Amino acid sequence: MNLWRWLVTPDPDPGFNWTKMLKLAIRVVLFATVATLISSLLALTPLRPYLNTWWGSLVFILILYVPMARFLLVDSFVPRRGASAATPGSKGGGGLSSAQRRKERNRYAGVKKGPPKYGGRR
Repeated sequence: MNLWRWLVTPDPDPGFNWTKMLKLAIRVVLFATVATLISSLLALTPLRPYLNTWWGSLVFILILYVPMARFLLVDSFVPRRGASAATPGSKGGGGLSSAQRRKERNRYAGVKKGPPKYGGRR
């Protein structure tokens, strides 16, 4: 299996197991290496005095760390909604969209008489 694909593919199993911890450790080491390399290269430019200030460090962190958060946290939380909806026995009204379910639920809202029995319209 391709190493990059193994690193960025979310694991569908909830909880932390050895493979998730190994993936997370590899991601953190890779990210720390890239961040250190970028910081070292920026220190060679005329931006060095600005990067040594607290606001320069803050800008560097926001530019680098925020986009990488998704890469670092891909396995840390439960699977996405799309993966859980495909499980058998899930609640959903037989494949109807939410608008269709809402329309059906509100069809006879406020009417004292219930829906027609035996099919209604003939």
